[in-house]
Amino acid sequence: MEIQYLDWNNSNQILNKAYEAGLFVLIIGPKGTGKTSLVRDFAENKSINLESINFSLRTRESHLIGTKTLTDGTVSFDEGILIKSMKEGNMLYLDEINSAEADVLLRLDEALDDRRQIVLKESTGEVIKAKENWFVIATINPLTHSGTKELPPQILSRFPVRIRLEYPPENIELEIIKKYVTGEHESEIIQAIKLANILRQAAAVEELFYSPSLRETIAFGKLLGKGMSSKEVAYFVFGNVYTQWGNIEYQKVSDIITSMFGN
Repeated sequence: MEIQYLDWNNSNQILNKAYEAGLFVLIIGPKGTGKTSLVRDFAENKSINLESINFSLRTRESHLIGTKTLTDGTVSFDEGILIKSMKEGNMLYLDEINSAEADVLLRLDEALDDRRQIVLKESTGEVIKAKENWFVIATINPLTHSGTKELPPQILSRFPVRIRLEYPPENIELEIIKKYVTGEHESEIIQAIKLANILRQAAAVEELFYSPSLRETIAFGKLLGKGMSSKEVAYFVFGNVYTQWGNIEYQKVSDIITSMFGN
């Protein structure tokens, strides 16, 4: 079942204006706030082919640029996702770009400057120029997330349009969850959203180590539809993860769950 994206803060409108102006966009926000869903929805609405890469410490230049291959004695060059998107004019989605290593960002910076071109030094030395309608969107998680780093100023400057995507208001989060679940559990789901927000706020001030995302509140609604009790689901979805940080952390959350869902 395909779920229609709920654009609750008009981010699609900003993306559309940036696309028309030829300006690259950076979406900033914690995990599970719908950053990837927003990008996919925009590409679908514009009928643009989408190329995407999720950055990590294992991402190498070759993933962006390409690699030489030897087949039956013939050397060829397999283009990476950056080169392919530039040549074809596809939209490029750089997910969690602040998890990339410095050498990868340096090569990416070459393509993102105002000339929109890159020298293919790994192969023929050809200068690859992006098609006029080439569009790039990147996302970053806050620096509190594991594996993330501060983006260098020169990379930040390549994305002059910045969208801040936070967790939606409680009534909007309920509408999002209702797109994924069926059944008569609205009051329990509202309670779960309140629990999620309490945990998110505690994580924001570093009282807890983990902040639940929209994925967790959606999972809560789905499990309720399978006949589980709301308190049981709350532990499986929200509570048990905190055992990773020890019993004291878990007990904090356990007490909150008990106060909200009963003994």
